[in-house]
Amino acid sequence: MKNNKIHKTVVALLFLMGVYSCSVQKFLPEGEKIYAGAKIKMASDTVIKDKKALEAELNALLQPQPNSEFLGIRPGLYFYYKAQRKKPGFINRWMYKSIGEQPVYRSDIDTGHAEELIKNRLENRGFFYSRVSSKIDSSKNSANVTYDIAVSRPYALETYQMDNDSLPIYKEIQATLPQTQIKKGDRFDLAAMQAERNRIDLNLKQKGYYNFNPDFLIFEADTNQYNTKRFDLFLRLKKNTPPRAMIPYEIDSISVYPNYSIGDDSTKVKSVIINGMNFLQGEEFFKPKKLAPYILLQKGQKYDARISRYTSNRLSALGSYKYVNIRFNEKDTLPDKDGAGSLDADIYLSPLTKKALRLELQAVTKSNGFAGPGVALTHSNRNLFHGGELLNISANFAYESQLSGAANTGLTSIAAGLKADLVIPRFLPFSHRKFEYAVPKTKISLGGDFLNRTKLYTLTSVNTSFGYTWNENRYVYHELKPISVNYVKVANTTAEFDTILQQNPFLKRSFEQQFIAGLNYSFTYNELVDTGRKTPIYVNANLDIAGNLLNLVSGGKPNFLGQPYAQYAKFDVDFRYYWKVGNEQTVISRVFAGFGIPYGNSTTLPFVKQYFSGGPYSVRAFKIRSLGPGSFTSDVTGVASFYDQSGNVRLEANLEYRFPLYSYLKGALFADAGNVWLTGKNKTPDPTSITDELYAKGTFGKTWAKELGVGVGFGLRFDIQNFVIRLDMASPVQIPYLPDGQRTRVPFFGGGPNNLIFNFAIGYPF
Repeated sequence: MKNNKIHKTVVALLFLMGVYSCSVQKFLPEGEKIYAGAKIKMASDTVIKDKKALEAELNALLQPQPNSEFLGIRPGLYFYYKAQRKKPGFINRWMYKSIGEQPVYRSDIDTGHAEELIKNRLENRGFFYSRVSSKIDSSKNSANVTYDIAVSRPYALETYQMDNDSLPIYKEIQATLPQTQIKKGDRFDLAAMQAERNRIDLNLKQKGYYNFNPDFLIFEADTNQYNTKRFDLFLRLKKNTPPRAMIPYEIDSISVYPNYSIGDDSTKVKSVIINGMNFLQGEEFFKPKKLAPYILLQKGQKYDARISRYTSNRLSALGSYKYVNIRFNEKDTLPDKDGAGSLDADIYLSPLTKKALRLELQAVTKSNGFAGPGVALTHSNRNLFHGGELLNISANFAYESQLSGAANTGLTSIAAGLKADLVIPRFLPFSHRKFEYAVPKTKISLGGDFLNRTKLYTLTSVNTSFGYTWNENRYVYHELKPISVNYVKVANTTAEFDTILQQNPFLKRSFEQQFIAGLNYSFTYNELVDTGRKTPIYVNANLDIAGNLLNLVSGGKPNFLGQPYAQYAKFDVDFRYYWKVGNEQTVISRVFAGFGIPYGNSTTLPFVKQYFSGGPYSVRAFKIRSLGPGSFTSDVTGVASFYDQSGNVRLEANLEYRFPLYSYLKGALFADAGNVWLTGKNKTPDPTSITDELYAKGTFGKTWAKELGVGVGFGLRFDIQNFVIRLDMASPVQIPYLPDGQRTRVPFFGGGPNNLIFNFAIGYPF
């Protein structure tokens, strides 16, 4: 019966696709055919280096592109035709605006022009005298084009050198040639020569040559010295290069406008000179003494485009300005005795609104069945002390009720919090002048949270931290918190909650550790900022150490100020490798490993510092925080699982293939594996507790691979300008908490509870 239903469904889909296809064809103008696309067939009598890249480049020349196709149909074209009717209807008009496409016909394709474009591009890449022809293959309603290309052997570089001249600029260019990417044996390539001109121009711009332009450089190729396909390459300046482009420039004056707006009255502007810079503003918005260190330009300094860009980035990073504009004005004076010209630098800074208030209404739904409304209010004060300081004060309130969840249905949760963050754009108490690339920041935080979970407990926490954040360069980011304090107090516990704690001493010890004070450090290396990289990597490592200073201050006693404190060390690393296959297709592999160890007066990690596994950003075939530790599951014990399953060891691996479907709609296929474990042994055996079973099944050991939760799935992502709504459907392949020998199953068709897990999330999982 089931197979018969599937058969009928497939037949119905094929029928609908057929009807749809026919309905498109009836709209075609007489004598026209739908353009179905083009392909390239390339033949050569020699090995072509980077052949796939060359084919992709030639394919990009074949314009226009055919109408988008999905499962053999063209919905964009269909709704275009529907919208052209006299009364198209609301749905057809809306679909046309959303996904409609103008039709591309065979008559729109100029094969002769395309052949010339291909020949020209091949010559630009060194393949002279190549031959290109085309043929059209037609069916009843569509036509496609095949371009046959006979590629000749390319010309290869023998030598690359610069013409000699007495001008200083020639010496500057000559000094850059050892860093060239043009090497002996490379084929003739105009794109490589253009890149070389830009590289030289960038180098000269960092040495004062303000008026230089890459178009002033010209390459000449000489093939007369060789009988084979080799050539010599010569670089020189064009004869009509203006003299002012061949001299360096120095900064003669620097004027800064910290509170600039169009139409300012110059008569009310006050002038203050700091470090040779003239600060001009009416009402003081930013203190000149505090603003000066962010400006890397100096009087008498040679013009340097890199320093100018860094200065602009630093001023923008302050968070006080919406516009930063640096203008250089060439002074109409003769070059000085060293042959240098003069520039005036004007820095215009347009402030953001000083104060802002933001209100957010939230709706929360969680995998444990809790759902409810929330509200968040944030007050921001930019440039608090007229030195770029940012103060954020935020308050939040949320009410949740557990609408589902077996024995726990009907539980409610009230959460409230208040937090203040002060961000100061410099290292306190240290200097920040050495950081040219970006502005280091000092962050001071103080906050408190309240959570009342009915029938269980009330939790109050206070936290404060002092630390630094800074970008070392384009790829590396650091975050260091030498002071991080968190105090948690559990009160108003119910008899039900006390019973659960008595049954699980491991959980009880986790809640008992209430005072957490230590050091946190995070390191991030991110190559994703370079969108042109085909194989970028991302690495994030975190170190968390707590309790050592308090242990020293308290003389080794387990309490500080009358409260127990936690001692532990925790380290984890997240590594991701992205492989961009092409056409918005990417394969991502991810590995996460984390380990925490309690020591001193602690036998477990604090509950808030433990690892969890499962959910939309982890192993998606299992509910959030439902895996582990090891092969243990709280459902086996019959105890209500209101708390999350956790451990102090976490291992995860993910593999995902992302691909485009249609317009903003993307697809994904993925496989996930992971779990959490415990280390050590239960030191307080109790016949009435579940902790013995917890440690027996949850301790990390040789059988860890058999205890991985493994799942596969597929997903849809609506990616609109980097705002992503993600829908993932996953199914387990290996379930660690089932008896050994019964843990594997066929995904999606294996049956059993929780065989299909639906994940809804914002953003990509990694």
